[in-house]
Amino acid sequence: MTVRLQDRLRTGAPGAVLRHDEIPGFGTVTVRVLDPVADLETLHRWVTQPRGRFWGLAELDRDELRDLYAYVDGLETHHAFLLCRDDEPFALLQTYAPEHDPVGECYEPRAGDVGLHFFLGEQVADRETQWAVLVRTIVGFVLGPPGARRIVVEPDVGNARATAMLDGLGFEIGPEIALPDKTARLAFLDDARAKSLEAAVCRVLGAASDH
Repeated sequence: MTVRLQDRLRTGAPGAVLRHDEIPGFGTVTVRVLDPVADLETLHRWVTQPRGRFWGLAELDRDELRDLYAYVDGLETHHAFLLCRDDEPFALLQTYAPEHDPVGECYEPRAGDVGLHFFLGEQVADRETQWAVLVRTIVGFVLGPPGARRIVVEPDVGNARATAMLDGLGFEIGPEIALPDKTARLAFLDDARAKSLEAAVCRVLGAASDH
């Protein structure tokens, strides 16, 4: 069964806010569509940091980076967003339809699969609270559409920290795959695993709001 892109991938005009959460003890968290022009300086600062090497964009100058995300903005199959705390960006989120991406040639995509890329740009809280916020926001946003049923991620196999984090969050760790620009490790989070993860996140955020 095929799930239409519009039933699976959320998007909007550049700058549009698509999710708004009030999280006690943390603040207002929003997900807004990335603006390739207005958000360029933030993006460039993030991806050129040494820890951004796995994102693969450090060699691009500002004009090239702007043009890349302007191209992404014009696609129906790939989308980019900024996560903000009280209107200040702190993370970059990208979603895509795996069957329209090289990763879809390395495994058999299911109806309802949503590919995900994520980059933490700023540390804005203690590690446990920030990751709880990120997980709640990202999973809720990506699996929110009626046709979205499973998150698919593919971190670089050299990024052992990312794989360990995914395993700890309850993702199903899959096989290594060969992509054009890297060797990656597939991992999956379906509805059932997401519900278990949501319960753990709520406990963390509840404890944080009590302090």
